Amino acid sequence: MPILERIYGLGVAALKPALPLLARGDSKLARGIRGRRGVLERMEAWAREHRDPARPLAWFHAPSVGEGHQARAVIQAFRARRPDAQVVYTFFSPSAERFAATVPADFADYLPLDTAADVRRALEALKPDVIAFSKYDVWPVLTREAAARGVRLLLLSATLPAASGRLRGPSRALLAAAYGRLDAVGAISAEDAERFGQLGVAAERRSVMGDARFDQVWGRVESVDRGSALLAQFAGADRPTLVAGSTWPEDERHLLAAVRSLALKGRGVRLVLVPHEPTPEHVRQAQRRMTELGLGWTMISELRPGDAKPVVLVDRVGVLGELYAVADVAWVGGGFGGAGLHSVLEPAAFGAPVLFGPRHANAREAGELVAAGGAFEVASAQDAERVLAGLLDVYEMRTRAGNAARAYVHARLGAAERGAEMVERALGQTKAT
Repeated sequence: MPILERIYGLGVAALKPALPLLARGDSKLARGIRGRRGVLERMEAWAREHRDPARPLAWFHAPSVGEGHQARAVIQAFRARRPDAQVVYTFFSPSAERFAATVPADFADYLPLDTAADVRRALEALKPDVIAFSKYDVWPVLTREAAARGVRLLLLSATLPAASGRLRGPSRALLAAAYGRLDAVGAISAEDAERFGQLGVAAERRSVMGDARFDQVWGRVESVDRGSALLAQFAGADRPTLVAGSTWPEDERHLLAAVRSLALKGRGVRLVLVPHEPTPEHVRQAQRRMTELGLGWTMISELRPGDAKPVVLVDRVGVLGELYAVADVAWVGGGFGGAGLHSVLEPAAFGAPVLFGPRHANAREAGELVAAGGAFEVASAQDAERVLAGLLDVYEMRTRAGNAARAYVHARLGAAERGAEMVERALGQTKAT
């Protein structure tokens, strides 16, 4: 066992007695600790009642919601291929609790602590044949204990940016052994696949499967009911609709100034503003800013057909994916400030040209979408006004960009099926007993 892995295991085990103290409060750490209470007992109870040793079991793990979308797409494809198999899904972040309920798994819960005792209890209860991690989230003790039992280990929709800290320093020293235990890595790109070689994954165990998020997003977009009551409120608009999703105050400062300037110049646009966190304070702040700019607004709960106010403010969660269906143009938040750009795939899949701020190094799709002609990076309110004016004034430009955005997503479908095939193949090679 590598020395750093041994130290890591001892450190996690030593931390366990302090968890009750760390569970106080409403921080993400505290909520995660509380959520893990009793997870092993829940696993064991499910296994006693439902684990069928005659059926293979695939255990999928994704740390949070973003990776969960990748895993869910693969799980859906896998269940279609192997309806006889049982599926377990685990997550790490408390933000994924509600999402986990949407995953078609026989059992879903938090990942137990990565200690030898807890991992052994989980493996003994579930008796998995395959464990499939998503994106990059592998765990040293879990991979070691599972490999010792002959469980096949996979990493799906795997990515490893050139700047990743996992490729250097203490992280590499700690995690290289865990990555080296993987039986197969299905990377997002050839470049990602190559970099996993630096962490000990042999060439014959690396392949390119793509990103299963594209399949997940495409499926959601295709299933949207365009005649729903929500979308019916926007029918018959006499001007193009700009849906701004997952916005932060930094986004809104540039966006609202651009919309006001366009309105003063006679270029009408209906803005549907969907804050990332529609807390009462954020909503009040957005309302104050619009009032100061002289922009008329209405809350979506008060919207009526024919309402001519230029801004509709959305203070609900869970509706953005549907609202993108009415977008002639989309704005994705997080590109200003330090939040990180949110997903550009949903509006692109609907065929809407996408705008976002300059800080998008965390989202490879943003740069690729710009290169494909389906998105535009804007650096200021003036820049946003210029790009929006072109898209609003020239129908052909807007249509061409929207078609390019949708084609970009469509060209990358199929990763979920390839990931499911990898899991199915691993079941045929299983050594677990």
